[in-house]
Amino acid sequence: MKKLPMIAVEVILLKRTSLAVMAVGLVLAVLISNIGSFIGDGLKLDELRESVLRLHILANSDSEQDQRLKLMVRDELLESGIFSGVSGLKEAEEAVAENLRAIESQAENVLRLHGCSDRVAAELVDADFGERVYGDITMPAGRYRALRIKIGKAEGHNWWCVMYPPLCLPAACGDDNVEENKTVEEQDFDQKELDILRHPKKYKVRFAVWDKIRSFVKGDTVQNDKNDEAA
Repeated sequence: MKKLPMIAVEVILLKRTSLAVMAVGLVLAVLISNIGSFIGDGLKLDELRESVLRLHILANSDSEQDQRLKLMVRDELLESGIFSGVSGLKEAEEAVAENLRAIESQAENVLRLHGCSDRVAAELVDADFGERVYGDITMPAGRYRALRIKIGKAEGHNWWCVMYPPLCLPAACGDDNVEENKTVEEQDFDQKELDILRHPKKYKVRFAVWDKIRSFVKGDTVQNDKNDEAA
């Protein structure tokens, strides 16, 4: 059997090494690309959570009347026009903070008109919400700024939506559902945010991983399963 000249062996080894380096380079490029995409999506999720104000209403109890009153208060608040002329979440929060007592009075007036003497407490809070579907969009689970309305003992099933931007329109039928404000969707969310809202399954796993990493780094646990019930 003939032995290859030393130079031929060196050429073959060089080619193999070059191919190996190219293969490793391609793998690294793919990994870096995926990591970049993962981080970009995670940062966009954080941005989305920090751009909306949720409305969270807790009924006095689970009785049929208390649940009906909860929805009447919801419709009144969604129609209140409190965010008229508001531009951005900061201004929306300021509008709510300045009108908490007025919001309480507005809600209590609804109750009084229907023979209920329960008191109402309104507050701005950071709250953990489960994933929630509104028409064609799904708001990701996580921690959001929220206007929380407590009616009476606040021991009944809760209801929530996005108050700012005004994604939810009052329900004409007075049930748990609200109409989706598609005009607001197009105006207040960019294409990436709309993709997140309209294709939740595409991002579900990476967002769960993102939240785990973020909670580990910041030592802040996002309780995505809290407030799971809304009715």
